[in-house]
Amino acid sequence: MTLQQRIEDDAGTLVEQVMQAVRQRIAARTLAPGAKLPSIRGFADAMQVSKSTVVEAYDRLAAEGLIRSRRGSGFYVAGHLPPLSLAEIGPRLDREVDPLWVSRQSLEAGDAMLKPGCGWLPREWMPDEAIRRALRTLARSEMVDLTDYGPPLGLSPMRQLLSRRMAEHGIEAEPRQIMLTESGSQAIDLLCRFLLEPGDTVLVDDPCYFNFHAMLRAHRARVIGVPCTPTGPDLEAFAQALTEHRPRLYITNSGLHNPTGATLSPVTAHRLLKLAEQHGLTIIEDDIFADLEPEPAPRLAAFDGLERVIHIGSFSKTLSAAVRCGFIAARPDWVEGLIDLKLATSFGGGHFSAELVHALLKDGSYRKHVEALRERLARAMSEVGPRLKKLGLEPWIEPRAGMFLWCSLPDGMDAATIARRALAENVVLAPGNAFSLSQSAKGFLRFNVAQSLDTRVFSVLERAMA
Repeated sequence: MTLQQRIEDDAGTLVEQVMQAVRQRIAARTLAPGAKLPSIRGFADAMQVSKSTVVEAYDRLAAEGLIRSRRGSGFYVAGHLPPLSLAEIGPRLDREVDPLWVSRQSLEAGDAMLKPGCGWLPREWMPDEAIRRALRTLARSEMVDLTDYGPPLGLSPMRQLLSRRMAEHGIEAEPRQIMLTESGSQAIDLLCRFLLEPGDTVLVDDPCYFNFHAMLRAHRARVIGVPCTPTGPDLEAFAQALTEHRPRLYITNSGLHNPTGATLSPVTAHRLLKLAEQHGLTIIEDDIFADLEPEPAPRLAAFDGLERVIHIGSFSKTLSAAVRCGFIAARPDWVEGLIDLKLATSFGGGHFSAELVHALLKDGSYRKHVEALRERLARAMSEVGPRLKKLGLEPWIEPRAGMFLWCSLPDGMDAATIARRALAENVVLAPGNAFSLSQSAKGFLRFNVAQSLDTRVFSVLERAMA
């Protein structure tokens, strides 16, 4: 390639980068229809490119119909707005390894595909027969309504049972403070609708559960990552983010953190809540993996008394992903507003699923199932960890429980490249940058130990790393 060709290629790449930056702003709705684009000089300075590069990028976007030129005035976003595209918002990742692709591929995978990167337990680990037995019992019961809507707060006996269960974790929540949802994801969605305006800032852990990123992008929030430590968020970085960005929310897993498996320490919890109080921060504590712990870890909601902490959970990871039942525990005055939002967006909400989950919880089936799950996961953890170490993968920590191992690759290896190679052999991996807002986890993979017991996982992984 000649020098002139290299110069032309570099220029073309820079033009595409500028075009992509504009597309992302429009997709994220930070540039609305009719909004004026930054001046050519200003955008050139911001992107650290030449003015001619920005001119070329703007001209191409105008040719696509995405923006319009007004003589003597500048460039403006076209009057129509394209449909929301979550893939266009936030850092651009290869579609083969971005968070939504990992979820799609895992959900669409047939029996021939192995899924050590997915976030749920194998089908055969779930209490299929107990669920079928409970279904038959409910079908015969005249006390169970199979056709009508449920009350806005959700099934009363289920909320009473949840109140007692949370008390075992030190969380005092009366049944009137608990609202049932169709899932943990719906719980977060409702809370984002309730608490956020477009452009509000939200703190997340870095790394964190990748669907937090997608959910917050859908709500047009500005997302800031705070580095994780084995005992919770880095408090110095957390305090700095509070001062610099004035966030509205912080979303986290305090017990069995996803993806790292870390557990919040009491000291970190206390300091975190002090900072939250000083800065008027609301915290959403996602406790979806609580039942996988042999002994409850500290909970922010227990220390806080549900003043500025909102506690959510569901049973999709431990009971059934098909039976959708989650919950929100919050201040009574906030629950009133959440009820209205629930009615506006889903009206009745999974009444029959709540009946089914309640039946399984009250007859002892769920308790026995969860006890068996903990033992089975502990055995899987002790088997998978050493096998990964033999391949050169080192766990970031040794989790006290749960299903995830967050492992670092040998120096110089890129998790996304390994994921693409493994995919070619029908193995879905979860590369670290899918969980990292700062894109600083390219040397990590998250493994679900329950989905990593097949020997083919390790042979494919070894070839992918070669």
